[in-house]
Parts: sequence; C-alpha cells; structure tokens
Amino acid sequence: MKSNWKVLTLIAILSSAVTLAAYNILGFSNPNRDVIFNEASMPTITGRLASLTGNGNAAPGDFSYAAEAATPMVVHIRTTMTRTVRQQQMPDIFREFFGDEFPGGGGGGQPRRQQGQASGSGVIISKDGYIVTNNHVVQDADEVEVLMTDKRSFKAKVIGTDPLTDLAVIKVEANNLPAITLGDSDVLKLGEWVLAVGYPLDLESTVTAGIVSAKARKIGILEQDFQRRQQGQTQGQGAEERQQVDTPLESFIQTDAAINPGNSGGALVNLRGELVGINSAIASKTGYYSGYGFAVPVSLVKKVTADLLKYGNVQRGYLGVRPVELNSKLAKDNNLKVGRGIYLEEVTDNGAAKAAGLQKGDVIVKMDNQPVDSDAQMREIIGRRRPGDVINVTVNRGGTERDFKVELRNRNGGRDVIKKAEVTASSVSTLGAELIDLSAAEARELGVTGGVRIKSIRDGKLAETDIEEGFIIVKANGKNVKSQKDLQAIMSTTKEGEGLMLIGMYPGSSRMYYYAVPV
Repeated sequence: MKSNWKVLTLIAILSSAVTLAAYNILGFSNPNRDVIFNEASMPTITGRLASLTGNGNAAPGDFSYAAEAATPMVVHIRTTMTRTVRQQQMPDIFREFFGDEFPGGGGGGQPRRQQGQASGSGVIISKDGYIVTNNHVVQDADEVEVLMTDKRSFKAKVIGTDPLTDLAVIKVEANNLPAITLGDSDVLKLGEWVLAVGYPLDLESTVTAGIVSAKARKIGILEQDFQRRQQGQTQGQGAEERQQVDTPLESFIQTDAAINPGNSGGALVNLRGELVGINSAIASKTGYYSGYGFAVPVSLVKKVTADLLKYGNVQRGYLGVRPVELNSKLAKDNNLKVGRGIYLEEVTDNGAAKAAGLQKGDVIVKMDNQPVDSDAQMREIIGRRRPGDVINVTVNRGGTERDFKVELRNRNGGRDVIKKAEVTASSVSTLGAELIDLSAAEARELGVTGGVRIKSIRDGKLAETDIEEGFIIVKANGKNVKSQKDLQAIMSTTKEGEGLMLIGMYPGSSRMYYYAVPV
C-alpha cells in the first residue's frame, strides 16, 4: 500500500530474495502440548520511571529496568530459503520498493531458482525453547537459525504459523532459557511508555523507547495480498459460506518507538519489561523508521500461540454477521438512534448471532462490557475466543440497548474446536501451490462432480512443470479428485519416485490436460 504519505511494510530484513506473501500452514510438532506462559505478577520496580518537568508534565525517566528485563529474552533469527521465482507473482507492496529491475519485479519470464536470506527477531516464551515471531520472518524458510544474546546459536524448527495474524512459533532444543513475562495489552493506555527490543538492520540487540500512539489500529498490510489471492474464491458461494472465509486480523498497537527492518518478531514491552506486543510493521516512505511502528497485541499472541501448540492450528470463533463500522451517513440513512458502534448489515442463517437473537439492523455497542467502535476492535475481541466460547454482546435496537449471550461457532457451524487433522489444508506443501475446492456452482458449470483449482503456484513441484494457475484437477493417478482431501489421500499413498499424474482442464476449455509431477 502506497500513498503520498506512507508505505506500510513488514519489517524483516531481506537479502538476495524477497520473502513473497505466499502464506501457508507449515508442519507442527507435539500438537497436543499445553503451553505454560510466564504471566505478569506485577513486580515492584525499584528504578525511577518518570519525573515531572517545571510545568508539571511527565518526562521520561530511567528505562534500564525494562531494558535489562526484556533483552535476554529477545533473539536474533536468520533464515535461508531457496525458491522458484515466478516473476509475475511479486506482490505490489514489494514492487513499490524494488521496482521491475529487481528479480521478480517484472512480468513474464521463465521460473528460476533463487537463494536468499532474511533476518528478524523473536521472543522466548518458554524455558524449553519455544519462541514466538512473525510469520513473514520464517515463511518458506529452508533453515532457521536462532542467535541468543549470550552468542549461542541454535537450529530452529517451525512449529506453526498463522498468516492471518502474522504470527509464528518456532522451537530450539534447549532448556532453562530465560522466558519473557507476558503482560496485559488491554490495560495499555494511550501515551504510556513502551520499549521496542529487537535486532534492527542486522545490528546487535537494540532497545528504543516511545509511547503508545493508538490501539486497535487497522492498516491493511495483511489484507492487501490476501485480497489479491482470494479474488474469485467466493464466486458461486452463498452469503453464509462467504461469512466463514477467514480473513486477516489486524488490531495493532501503534507506537512511535523506533522500529526498523529486522525488528519483525521482536518485543514491545512496558516499563516492567513485560511483553505487550510483537513488532510487525512500520509506516514509512522509505521502508525505514519515520514515525510509527505496529505490534500485534499480546492478548492475541497468547491465544494464537496456545492454539498452535495445543491444536496444531488456530481456533477461530465466528459470530455469523456482516459488520459495517457506523458513521453519520449510515446512521442517518437507517434512522439509527446511536452514533457509534458496529452496524449489522447481515445476520447469516444458522450462525451464532442469529441463534442468540441478534437481527439485521442491530448496532453492536459493547462486547464483554468493552465499548466497540471499530471492526478491528470487534475482531480482536472475537479473535481471542474459540468455538463454544460465550461472549456477551450489547446491541442498540431502535434506541434501546439489549444484552445477548452469543455462543461462537466454528467455520463448519459447530461448537467444537477443529484440530489440524480435521482441517482441509489450503495447499499441499510439496506441490507448492494454493489450492481451492470447486464450489458446487462452479462444478455444475464445468460439468464435473467436483475438483480442485490451482489458485497460485509458488516454490515446489508444480513450478517445475508446465502447469499453469487456474488449472482444475479432476483426477490424480487415475482416481477422482473432488476436494483437496481427496488429493491429499492420493498423495499419501504415492511412494517416493512413483510420480503423480494430474488430469484436468482449464476454465473455458473442454480439453483434458495431463501433467506428470515428480513427488
């Protein structure tokens, strides 16, 4: 995203190759593990936090307590990757920085292999080696190296990622590591002092200070590429199906603490040295610090991390509504008796909201007694919960406030958590492609009973063939493919070296194509 004022960018350092915004779910280990965090215990701070100037205003004081408390828990992450570059797939946000002359910036051209490195930061959250960082720091990495402040180096394994919040968990084989204490981002106040800790510009551990400039900030950086990749995915779906499509969750803490490339995945801490956010992005004309940085609040970090470690994927609760932020025009056009809140443009059938009694035209003004003024606020509150959790929702209906207890549902309409093994993956990792099941309407139009469409091709086996994006797989190794689950089942029984024969068609053509794919 670029304007006359700013460019929003993720802040991992990249060299030789750009980390493309091709999101996927990586492998998980020990999916049933319960994570135990160091929760804030409100320690007594002996250092002076602030003083008063002659006019009575607060002035910054000694930040050494927080810096010393947090620095040992923040690590330097270096990754290497080898990928096939398909030049036409470079996201717009990176092209704005590097131009068409940079590898991958132009259109057309043949796919080619390219090596690259990236650098970012991470935060130790458990003594046995679990580390939280940004998804964009480790995505597509072949190797991940973690360097501690005491100069020790470890190879790390990616345990789980969540592109929708730009968070990831990695693991090093070590014990008795210093683990950070998790604070409470909900109690952060505008103007409160915070410190950013990380490894900017590939430097040694660095601490900068600033204040909380805003909360629940939505900047669109995670949505930009997501929307491009999702174009056409909801064609042929009904309103209820569309409501269950996962979308990025942005509700950043905004700070003026200096954050630069390499700070990605680092810590934003309060003056007690407690983690209140994971640094993720900056607003800048140049790609370097020029005013504001953005961090994922620790309230989301705790929930996403716990889900990845326990279930293997993030558990998301759905309200089942189409929300619109209320403004004066919308209020006037609909004769509403309230000026702020979330207007329910649609309440889906068989959804959690409708089951609880919410109606189209209601205005959500509170959730769990917290005022809700923006979509980002609402989605952050819901994003901390799981299917089956009950949330208190206050709506304004015809000028009168009413309270409802809403039991959130999963994407399938149920109330149970969905473990990774039960989730149909959005891509088959070895193929290096984003796959989408055909909707019933699309299948009828093509005259098939089902199939899997190749939405995009990244680094992987498909990039080594002549297959193109848009291809619809209807058979694999002679067996019918109606869904990604079918394709995964066929691939799981294919021995290494046997190969995979994909049969299908392209939209607008009745001709069948055959592609041999090495597996």
